[in-house]
Amino acid sequence: MLRAKFKYSEEKLNWMSGFDQILKISKEKEATEIIQGILSGEKLTEKDASKLFKSDLHLITGFADYLREKQTGDYASFVINRQINYSNICISRCKFCAFYRKSGEEGAYTMSREEILNKASEAVAMDATELHIVGSHNPDIPFEYYEGTLRQIKKKFPDISIKGFTATEIHFFSNNFRMSTREVLERLKEAGLEFMPGGGAEILDDSIRKKLCPAKASSREWLDVMKTAHELGIKSNATMLFGHIEKPEQRVKHMFRLMKLQEKTGGFLSFIPLVYHPENNPLGREIGMKASGVDILKTIAISRIVLGESFTNIRAYWIMLGKKLAQVALRSGANDIDGTVIEEKVAHEAGASTSKSATVEELLAMIKKAGLKPVQRSTDYNIIRKW
Repeated sequence: MLRAKFKYSEEKLNWMSGFDQILKISKEKEATEIIQGILSGEKLTEKDASKLFKSDLHLITGFADYLREKQTGDYASFVINRQINYSNICISRCKFCAFYRKSGEEGAYTMSREEILNKASEAVAMDATELHIVGSHNPDIPFEYYEGTLRQIKKKFPDISIKGFTATEIHFFSNNFRMSTREVLERLKEAGLEFMPGGGAEILDDSIRKKLCPAKASSREWLDVMKTAHELGIKSNATMLFGHIEKPEQRVKHMFRLMKLQEKTGGFLSFIPLVYHPENNPLGREIGMKASGVDILKTIAISRIVLGESFTNIRAYWIMLGKKLAQVALRSGANDIDGTVIEEKVAHEAGASTSKSATVEELLAMIKKAGLKPVQRSTDYNIIRKW
C-alpha cells in the first residue's frame, strides 16, 4: 500500500528545519499556533481547520507537503483506467450537472451491454487495470442490466477491477427496485462489483444539498450507503464538490464527517476534492463564478491536514484541475493524480477544458516535473510498477 513510514534522514531533517524557520518568521500567528499544535500531537478541531482557509497559502501548502512526504513518501501515483458512463438519462436533475438529459431529449443515451463490453475491451488493450463505471438515475433500466453487465465484463476480462456506481446511484437503485441498500450491494458484488467511486457526496451538509440536489440522497443516506458497502468488503473513494455556494466551514464539516466514518470502517481508499465547473449548468448561470487557484490549492492542502492520517491518499484529479495545477497540487498535499481516464464526460459537459484522457507518458512527466517518483497503482493503491 502507498503508505510510508517517515524516516528522519539528514535531508528530511534539514527540510523540516527549514519549515521550522518558516513557522518562526510567519506573521500568521493563529495558523502557526494551529500547525505547531498538530506537530505536538494536538487533535485538530473543525473550528481551527476552518481558520486555515484564511491563512497564508505558502504556509498551508508547505505544511501539507511535509505531511504528504511523511505519510506517503516521495511517490505520486496514478492508475491506468477507463471511465464508462453507461447512461445520461436522469430524473434527479441536479443544479450543478450538465451531463444529464431527459428521456427522449436530444443527446440522451443508454449504452447496450455490447457497447460497454467494447469499451472494456479497448481499455484492456491499453493495459488498463480499472474500469470506472458510473451513470445516472435512470428509472427505465432494469436491475438485471447492471448485474448482467458486471457478470459479462468479469467473465470476459477477469483480471480488470470494476469500480462502479456512486452511493447516490446505489440509493436510487434501492428505492427504484424496492430493495434494501444491503441487498443491492450484495447482488452487485456477487455479479462482479469490487470497489465504489466516491461521487455523489457533493457537500455533506443538507442545507446545501437541498439547494443543489434535492432529489438525490441526503448526507446521512450517502454515508449509510458507504458504511454498508464497507461492511460488505466493498472499499470506496470519497469526493467533495467545492467552489460553488458552500462556505469553507461546510467543506471542513464534510471532511470531518468522512473522517468519522473512516475511523469506524477503514473502507475509504482516497479523498478526492472536485472543483465545480460553472460553465454549462443552471447553478453556474446563477452564481457565475469559479474557484480560484489559491482556493483550490488551500482546499487540497487542508484536505491533507485534516484527513491525511485517516485517508492517506489525497487525489489531485487532473481532469478538473488541469495538468499544470495538478502538478502544483502534488506539492500541496496530494499524492495521486488519478489516471489515464480515457473518455471522461461528466466534467467536460460541465465545462472542463482539459483533455478527456492522458497517456502514461504524460502522467509520468507530470509527476516527475513535480519532483516526485511516479508509480502505477492498482485501484486499492497497491504498487504495480515504479519508475
